[in-house]
Amino acid sequence: MKEIYTYREMVASLVRRDLKGRYKGSALGFLWTFLNPLFQLAVYTMVFSVIMRSGIEDYYLFLFVALIPWIFFSTSLTGGADCILAQQDMVKKIYFPREVLPVSYVTSQFMNMLLSFLVIFAVLAGARYPLRPLALLCLPVVMAVEYGLALGITMVMSAATVYLRDLEYVLGIVAMAWQFLTPVMYSMEQVPEKVRWIFYLNPMTNIITAYRDILYYARVPKLETLLSAFMIGIVMLAVGWAVFMRLQKHFVEEL
Repeated sequence: MKEIYTYREMVASLVRRDLKGRYKGSALGFLWTFLNPLFQLAVYTMVFSVIMRSGIEDYYLFLFVALIPWIFFSTSLTGGADCILAQQDMVKKIYFPREVLPVSYVTSQFMNMLLSFLVIFAVLAGARYPLRPLALLCLPVVMAVEYGLALGITMVMSAATVYLRDLEYVLGIVAMAWQFLTPVMYSMEQVPEKVRWIFYLNPMTNIITAYRDILYYARVPKLETLLSAFMIGIVMLAVGWAVFMRLQKHFVEEL
C-alpha cells in the first residue's frame, strides 16, 4: 500500500487515460457513459415491466439503482482480467508495482459509476422519490465495500489470466450467470425461501440489497447487511492482494 501511494501519480495518469480514451473517436464521446446504462435499463424495463411483468412498483427505479453498481462490478471482473496483458510491454520493460494496473483499472470503472450516479439521482428527483439523509450517509460505505470487493476479485483474475489466457473468455459467461444469481432484476422476496441461503453466499447480494434499501426504499440498510458486506469486501481484498503478490513474481516470464 505504501508503494501504491508512492506511485499515486501513475495510478491517476492511467485512470485519466482510460476515462479519456474509452470513447475516443466516437461521435457521442463521453455521453456513452450515461447512454450505455440507460439503454440497458430500457431493455430490462421493457422485458420485466411489459413482457414478463414483475409486479414491482416503479420497476425502472427498482432496477436502475441496482443495475449501475452491477455494471461497475461486472465490468471490473471481465475487463480487469485483461489489464495486465493489455500493458505487457510496460510490464516487461519498466519497473513499477504491478498492482498499479488493476488498481487503476478498477478505479476508472469506479469513477465511471460515480458519474452514472448523477443520472440515478436525476431520475429519483424527477420521480420525486424521497431520500433520507441518514440512509444516504451509508452510501459511501457501501460504495467503498463494493470497490474493495471488485478490486480483490480483479487482482486475482488479472494475475491468473497471465498464466491461463482462457479465463479472459470464460469470465464473460461467469459474469452473465453471476448477474442472474444476484437480485438485480428481481427482489430477494421472489427467491424461494429454501434456496435463499445459496444467494446469500453471493457477496454481491448484500451489496445490491444495501444500494436498493438506500435509494429505492429510502431506508438505512440493516446492520447485518452492512456488516456482512463489509467483512466479505475486506476479506476478498486481502485474499486478492495476497494472491496477486504471489503470482506477479513471474509475470515477465509468462508474458
